[in-house]
Amino acid sequence: MIHGGAGSIRKPERFEASLRDIIAEGAARLQSGASALDVVSHCVARLEDDPLYNAGRGSVLNAQGVVECDASIMDGRTLAAGAVAGVRGIKNPVQLARAVLEKSAHVLLIGDGAEMFAREHQLEREDPAYFITEHRVRQLARMKEKHATGLDHAGDDEKLGTVGAVARDKDGNLAAATSTGGLVNKQWGRVGDSPIIGAGTFADNASCAVSCTGIGEDFLRTSLARTAAFFAEERGMPAQDAADEAIRYLTRKVKGIGGLILIDRDGRCARAFSTPDMLSATAEHGTIRVDPAPDNMRRS
Repeated sequence: MIHGGAGSIRKPERFEASLRDIIAEGAARLQSGASALDVVSHCVARLEDDPLYNAGRGSVLNAQGVVECDASIMDGRTLAAGAVAGVRGIKNPVQLARAVLEKSAHVLLIGDGAEMFAREHQLEREDPAYFITEHRVRQLARMKEKHATGLDHAGDDEKLGTVGAVARDKDGNLAAATSTGGLVNKQWGRVGDSPIIGAGTFADNASCAVSCTGIGEDFLRTSLARTAAFFAEERGMPAQDAADEAIRYLTRKVKGIGGLILIDRDGRCARAFSTPDMLSATAEHGTIRVDPAPDNMRRS
């Protein structure tokens, strides 16, 4: 499963071809024997490369007109994880997060230190102009006029930015990854849930793999990805029940806004959200599905 944000999605057809292409490629890789970890990192990197989404190249701009990205990845086999926050100039933050997982003794690196680590391990970089699109420049200008900080497309189509992927491979291993550009006009080094293991991302072969999207502060305060995994493992809930219960918990505890995708240890796929819609695509039992579905088929 992959996702491209949650909210009031206007013209979801803009995203369909991209989501379908990326999920089909991920499914083909799994079918050919690729690991879940390889597939989620690949799919999230593809989402980061597409300026449609608030991650990597399409990221929103901070108060200084600069792109700062967060990302994380987790391996359900071992609970190994890697994450980065507040990084600039890294073409694919999810690949840097994976390098932290595989090539460091740490889980989370931030800012200048994460960028030094990227240079040491020769991660691909891009000039600032690569990340800046005219749409994001106009979006920042509108937020500055209002003296406000906002989520991706707030006031436009109210889509909450973040991308993510979850997968289960032929060996039954789970993995999850999440990436974001954060808030429009963000200041003070704000970091949301996307690079925080247990909040925006979690994977454990004993339970499930989860990637979240929405208002990061809500997911941080409820450790929502880990909470969903608790429902799957400790309460024995199947995927959809665990996802639904996690979102009920989010809304009950903090009136949280957002959604998640989830694959459980048995390979069952689910999504749940407290927003009007959520952009996602699923490859399950040889069938590919892209959501939002037509109006008469949408989940409430």
